Amino acid sequence: MSADRSPVAGVDVCVIGAGPAGALVADRLAAAGHEVVILDAGPRFDGETPNRIERMERAIRPAYGRPDVWGVGGERDAYSATGEWFYPLNQARVKGIGGSTLHWQGMVMRLHEDDFASASERGVGVDWPIDYEELRPYYADAETELGVSGADDNPFGPPREEPFPNPAFPPSYSDGLFAEACEELEISMHSVPNARNSEPYDGRSACVGYGTCQPVCPSGAKYDAGVHVESAEEKGATVIDRATVEKLEHGPDRIEAAHYATPEGEYRQTADAFVLAAGGVETPRLLLLSDSEHYPDGLANSSGAVGQYFMDHLFAGAGGVLDEPTRQNHVGFLTSESHQFYDDADEAVGPFKLEFFNYAGPSPVEQALGGDQWGDELLGSLRESYGNHVAVGALVEQLPREDSYVGLDDSETDHLGNPVPDVHWTVGDRALRTLERANELQTRILEELGADVQWTVGPDGTGPAYHHMGTTRMGTDPDESVVNADLRTHDLENCWIASSSTFPTGGALNPTLTIAALALRAAENVDAAL
Repeated sequence: MSADRSPVAGVDVCVIGAGPAGALVADRLAAAGHEVVILDAGPRFDGETPNRIERMERAIRPAYGRPDVWGVGGERDAYSATGEWFYPLNQARVKGIGGSTLHWQGMVMRLHEDDFASASERGVGVDWPIDYEELRPYYADAETELGVSGADDNPFGPPREEPFPNPAFPPSYSDGLFAEACEELEISMHSVPNARNSEPYDGRSACVGYGTCQPVCPSGAKYDAGVHVESAEEKGATVIDRATVEKLEHGPDRIEAAHYATPEGEYRQTADAFVLAAGGVETPRLLLLSDSEHYPDGLANSSGAVGQYFMDHLFAGAGGVLDEPTRQNHVGFLTSESHQFYDDADEAVGPFKLEFFNYAGPSPVEQALGGDQWGDELLGSLRESYGNHVAVGALVEQLPREDSYVGLDDSETDHLGNPVPDVHWTVGDRALRTLERANELQTRILEELGADVQWTVGPDGTGPAYHHMGTTRMGTDPDESVVNADLRTHDLENCWIASSSTFPTGGALNPTLTIAALALRAAENVDAAL
């Protein structure tokens, strides 16, 4: 029997996208008594086959790549990458209820104060139309909603107002090894805020240590947006999965309806207000697909900024082996990092944070399944090479650039015949210099530790962190931005965007907590406008 994916009558708010932003917006607006419908292009994974345990098993088998775990690929997810740097979009995205939080690692930091004033404080980029103090209460609210585990032990972070909802995870065994080397080098280490339960919280269990956080947490201890989708449903919201929104029907000032395709047919969902929460690639794509006589260059695009200024965080890393156990892969997430050098950023070198890995080198399962050894030979190999790896990572800021953007590729279409997104990614020299600076510190730490440094990822081999930002930027000037400080589009009175696509700059910290904070701010503004 087919699910009912037909439109809902009398809808106040249509939310497009069921990732963390869309889920939080829907939950808040449903709690305020509004009739809410959520449309998402992907399926509901819970209750389906394979389930999460089976997906975890799939994830650790060498026959499956990371996109296979959540069914990414094929015509539905086709894309182009025509930029100076190839962008492997499908390597780390999920279409489905929960969105990217189904496969994310779960680190949730607040941006630093200077991140909101890059042009003023660092001499590059642009300033946000809001500052840290304006977003600060929403950050606290977001930490409560996600159930963040953390400690107020970061001397370089922005000011806080109350403790984290859950206590921090203790430092790992290898964190202790790093601490000795960092103390000699006068590099400060501190805990990592994680959106996973260190103790039972909000009806979800504490982390049980499967160690497969990316790409799947089978226990539910790591937050995913399905939590708030279900909460919104309990408050009366309607969720329609496998509903690909192809176009937004509109007049000069308002969106009238979302046209969406399902396995059963095509439909038209009307609403008083629309919230676009489909991420930094699909949100601008939908706006560009919704061009009209009113908006010939794409909906809400009188500024020409839709799709422009695509940003990601770049990875820097170095690793090697020690002549002692490091107990790697016992913990599937980071427990220690350093923001010591973050606010040294200027025009020449950007902000970056250091990450002390708990998952360097192959796991015993990967070694066993990925090789051709058996029995005693395999056991001997595992004793020799498992658990003695060590590595330090980093995230580096990429500045917004006009030549880095998401557009449409009219030469290739998806399963519905629509042009696919074209990710035209350009990095910039400042980011490359920042990678070099991070590598210098990483190598010093490993050498102080006594490690045999065997690999480095820097300017010549870096890749993205898959944090899609900047393509519908926030600003005060309608000629240069897509949404205002309230996340409402300048051009349309009933359309808000809740996404990292609204970030004017990206900083060098994982974006999900800021996405959540902005989503809660957007929900407040939508509620006030209805």
